[in-house]
Amino acid sequence: MTPLPYDRYCDEILHQTDELRAVLKGADLTATVPSCPDWSLRELAVHVGGAHRWVGEIVRSRAGEDIPDERIPGFAGPEGDDPAALDTWLAAGASSAVAALREAGPGTEVWTWAWERRTDFWVRRMTHETVVHRADAALAAGTGFAVAPEVAADTIDECLRIVSFVQDGGEDPEAAELRGAGRSLHLHATDVPGAEWLIEFGEDGFTWRRAHEKATVALRGPLTDLMLVFNRRLEPGSDRVEVLGDPNTPDYQF
Repeated sequence: MTPLPYDRYCDEILHQTDELRAVLKGADLTATVPSCPDWSLRELAVHVGGAHRWVGEIVRSRAGEDIPDERIPGFAGPEGDDPAALDTWLAAGASSAVAALREAGPGTEVWTWAWERRTDFWVRRMTHETVVHRADAALAAGTGFAVAPEVAADTIDECLRIVSFVQDGGEDPEAAELRGAGRSLHLHATDVPGAEWLIEFGEDGFTWRRAHEKATVALRGPLTDLMLVFNRRLEPGSDRVEVLGDPNTPDYQF
């Protein structure tokens, strides 16, 4: 469960943003995003671009605390509804964030909301923020979605780490429910050797490791589809994945 190299994350932020921009080109930007029903496609894009600018400013300024949205230049997106302006704005935000991350380099101390107060957290977080919201956009636009296997696997690893952190904080009711002795979950990618996870639930929370072992519930399918189910972007009842065990248990979705 070693994270990807820092430079690879930087490359992926740019690549995933370019892929998101390609999905948005020619799409109905007023369409509702099924997996984020409070947002239109345009609002989804503004969320992603705003996050890039927010993180870029945190890293660029070596912030020791959170920076409010109103202090982030261009955070709210371009004025008007011109798709070309939105496209340019998205590209500029990703480019600026990556420039700040590359200049700072790995191991640089900055504020984060999580367990690790370094640039390493943000470069990984922005990669997977962009990956998952690109999947949201693809769902809304009715286009295909694919991601490199090592990126999909790392998206699952990061999700598990974040949910564990949130659960330890005790402030998220859904995360708090991910406990209970005697339950376990096996994620098994059918197209990528070694892409398997065993998640075991206990009274105090859950633990996980990469392993091929029996569990009370198993989810099998292509790695990208496992990642989408795990992030609630694909229904576990989809014919693209197979659920073994009690299909009514919520354990396979975090």
